[in-house]
Amino acid sequence: MHRVNPAELAPPTGFSHAVTATGARLAFLAGQTALDRAGHLVPGPLPEQFERALGNLLVALEEAGGRPEHLARVTVYATDVADYRTHAAELGRIWRKLVGRAYPAMAVVGVVRLWDEEARVELDGIAVLP
Repeated sequence: MHRVNPAELAPPTGFSHAVTATGARLAFLAGQTALDRAGHLVPGPLPEQFERALGNLLVALEEAGGRPEHLARVTVYATDVADYRTHAAELGRIWRKLVGRAYPAMAVVGVVRLWDEEARVELDGIAVLP
């Protein structure tokens, strides 16, 4: 994959403006919240739920045959974008701990609520597998 960050755009922080890729397969990763193995939402503040949701996304990616650096696109759905921005530095540390610095193209979308009513955040993605 090649991460594209044009000089004409504001420098990206925690994402890439574009990602080009060639590969054998695409993996479309369903939205993941902070559910435990039994399907119960793990309560907690946004950073804790983000870490669990991202971890769940990475488990699905690994089972599909991918690694974190294969993520080409991730969308984050947040029920409180202001809270997400408040915790941006901590969320960035969590991302780097679990994924590293290979940032996919990303978006954060504010939503009224998620399927799991107490969920604060959900992540889905697309990966290009080798």
